[in-house]
Amino acid sequence: MAKILVTGAAGFIGMHTASRLLDRGDTVVGLDNLNDYYLPQLKLDRLAQLTSRPGFQFEKVALEDRDGINRLFKTNTFDSVIHLAAQAGVRYSLTNPQAYVDANLVGFVNILEACRHSHVAHLTYASSSSVYGANRKIPFSVDDRVDHPVSLYAATKKANELMAHTYSHLFGLPTTGLRFFTVYGPWGRPDMAMWMFTKAILAGKPIDVFNHGKMKRDFTFVDDIVEGVIRTNDTIPKPLAISSDADDSQTAAPYRVYNIGNNQPVELMHLIETLEQALGCTAEKNMLPMQPGDVPATYANIDALQRDVGFRPSTSIEVGVKKFVDWYKSYHKI
Repeated sequence: MAKILVTGAAGFIGMHTASRLLDRGDTVVGLDNLNDYYLPQLKLDRLAQLTSRPGFQFEKVALEDRDGINRLFKTNTFDSVIHLAAQAGVRYSLTNPQAYVDANLVGFVNILEACRHSHVAHLTYASSSSVYGANRKIPFSVDDRVDHPVSLYAATKKANELMAHTYSHLFGLPTTGLRFFTVYGPWGRPDMAMWMFTKAILAGKPIDVFNHGKMKRDFTFVDDIVEGVIRTNDTIPKPLAISSDADDSQTAAPYRVYNIGNNQPVELMHLIETLEQALGCTAEKNMLPMQPGDVPATYANIDALQRDVGFRPSTSIEVGVKKFVDWYKSYHKI
């Protein structure tokens, strides 16, 4: 069994990923800085799901702490690294840009350098569907150019992909970037729509519906995301032979990027109706225009994911929302 570092282990996707790895018998070292971007208690409660389990070790380290990251890699030999820690959130990046530079740029270089010098066999890292920015062609394909981000968060995720390619090309470090599409489910983040809508509806408060509910999102249930993360992490990219007439999207480096999305975009109003059904309540809605940094639609082309690792997400919005609502009520003792 492998020894795997999971960064962001007290985060939403990180906790679920670490738990699934432990289920199959891997040893997991979980890293997190437990910052206060949102409720630290939620992070501690997630972490409590892991710390009592055999094979799990927790390290409190910030990504931008280069000495701390280096110490961690010197005292452990990791077979692979699943890098999920980051400063998340599109709107937060409008008012707190430095947090994204520290965690998503400086922190990512620290992880790349540590993986390089420790001869880690594979680095799998979280990118984001936000890299598609102002792209108008849908569904979004990993072969599309992504040169027009509309938030600093998106720009840092695109930068991560470029930095990873450089390390794959120069040093032969196998890297795989995963562009997540609107992840939701149990233990989710309180700054995301599913949580905020549920909290407001149960409290009888109005919800803000941006772009008058006409936005579409490729809502992806967390179990599907985790399956994609683990399958791609188990599939180490190899260098490719590139022909002289290959297009510019191809590279000979041991480097891959995949979309992980449900491949079935849902209009925001349909999500709200599904949530109302699951809660047995009707929401009062404030219809508002699009916010800065938002995009009207996301839609994942997952052909490459299915081709290379044999997986496509399949959880319907009705099933996923019901599971989230059941967890939310249980967690808050409602």
